[in-house]
Amino acid sequence: MIKLPSELTIAQVDAYQKEIIPLIEESKSITIDDSELVRVDTIGVQFILAVVTYILAQGKSITWQSKSKILKESIKQLGISDAILLQYVMD
Repeated sequence: MIKLPSELTIAQVDAYQKEIIPLIEESKSITIDDSELVRVDTIGVQFILAVVTYILAQGKSITWQSKSKILKESIKQLGISDAILLQYVMD
């Protein structure tokens, strides 16, 4: 399971990336829990998009444990039209 931190901003992305890559490599199905996420910036949203894209490119499935209101609002605010994250907003 990938548990997103309470803050996912430019300051945390690099360190967090190193933490989750092994989790992605070890599993066939990935659960992402964003229940503790309270702050995300543009870089954080782009990072989540990159992670989701990477997981799907590996032929793995994704399940969202929770859907953070802040992430949903950030995706809408940024006008991200990528189908991967639009699915997150629409569910």
